[in-house]
Amino acid sequence: MKLFFGEINNGKAIINDEEQQHIVKVLRMKDGEEIHVTDGKGNVASGTLVIEGKKANIEVSEIKTNTPDFNPKLHIAIAPTKNIDRIEFFIEKSVEMGISEITILQTEKTERKNINIDKLRKQAIAASKQSLRFHFPVINDLIKLPDFLKNSNPETTFVAHCNESLERIGLKEIPHLENITFLIGPEGDFSDKEISYLSHSKIKAVSLGNQRLRTETAGIFVAAWNYLT
Repeated sequence: MKLFFGEINNGKAIINDEEQQHIVKVLRMKDGEEIHVTDGKGNVASGTLVIEGKKANIEVSEIKTNTPDFNPKLHIAIAPTKNIDRIEFFIEKSVEMGISEITILQTEKTERKNINIDKLRKQAIAASKQSLRFHFPVINDLIKLPDFLKNSNPETTFVAHCNESLERIGLKEIPHLENITFLIGPEGDFSDKEISYLSHSKIKAVSLGNQRLRTETAGIFVAAWNYLT
């Protein structure tokens, strides 16, 4: 399946401008090839490619709406690593495994303060198309931990930290939920102050095993656990 990003309205599909350039200039696709277009909201149009000069259009033969998405819906709030390539790797792999939402979290030990969110969103779209997902995940802007917690539900929110002196439950102890949020700390973990704040906010702590995982590894681990749940 050749899947591209675009808009779907009133029985018609329009391929995104950047996607059109990719089809014509890079892929050099030809008239009549079978293609599919998704809006990333669960809708997908199938049809044949129509090339008109530098423009690429789709002659729609079928539109499917409200295609099923992954369940449960997983939201990971993760601190960015100093080497942004590692967070980009996390986004790519977690998107392939069905994550619904990603928030970039600013903590006391976060070294990277500037994030190119638009680039991360484009990478999420690319990973969605590669894995044939019709629901693109939401990529939220950088937000400070206290501000993020203001809108968090402690019944469905969990934090993975490395403080062994505090009680932590195992992943198997988490009940089945329709929506679940995980917080993943920065390199060096959350500060003692932040862990105390999370505890007072009634956010349950979770152990990801005996090994100390890197930030992006912990995020991928949680995404894989959710994918297999």
